[in-house]
Amino acid sequence: MNKIALAIVGVVLLLGVWLVGSYNGFVTQGNAIDGQWKQVEVQYQRRFDLVPNLVESVKGLQKQEQKVFGDIAEARTRYSGASTVNEKAGAATQLESALGRLLVIMENYPELKSDTAVARLMDELAGTENRVAVERRRYNEIVQSYNTSLSVVPGNILAGIFGFSRRAYFESTEGSQESPKVQF
Repeated sequence: MNKIALAIVGVVLLLGVWLVGSYNGFVTQGNAIDGQWKQVEVQYQRRFDLVPNLVESVKGLQKQEQKVFGDIAEARTRYSGASTVNEKAGAATQLESALGRLLVIMENYPELKSDTAVARLMDELAGTENRVAVERRRYNEIVQSYNTSLSVVPGNILAGIFGFSRRAYFESTEGSQESPKVQF
């Protein structure tokens, strides 16, 4: 009887350690997702900090493109007021579209391209766009790993018991795959 009781206690302890480990794994992955989203936001903030300088430089050289400048300002305002990942992603995509139109404008005005301040800011912005893309990719990779953990057996059972749910991927908004069109 002693051996059976000891075996039961051993199995219960192993099961308990496994459950705690699984729970902690879900928590760790969830925190990694939150942390990676913060990295995406850091790059968005860097972008939003650079854009006003670029806009002001371009404005000084080109007065007639007020719509693009207004769109950029509106996207910054939407981003500042956004509270969810999807709202922030939508505002970021709106800004990307406006920046795309700004780039087309710059291509059509050689005096803008020759201005060193604009050129330096464009280089910074290009670097920031690359960083944003990298951080978004990393975010989606972590979300994929977490969602996979929640979807496979026994993770799906334990996730339901512990109350963990799937996380949303970063997705581009409708129309973001289209090139911006600029008309004069």
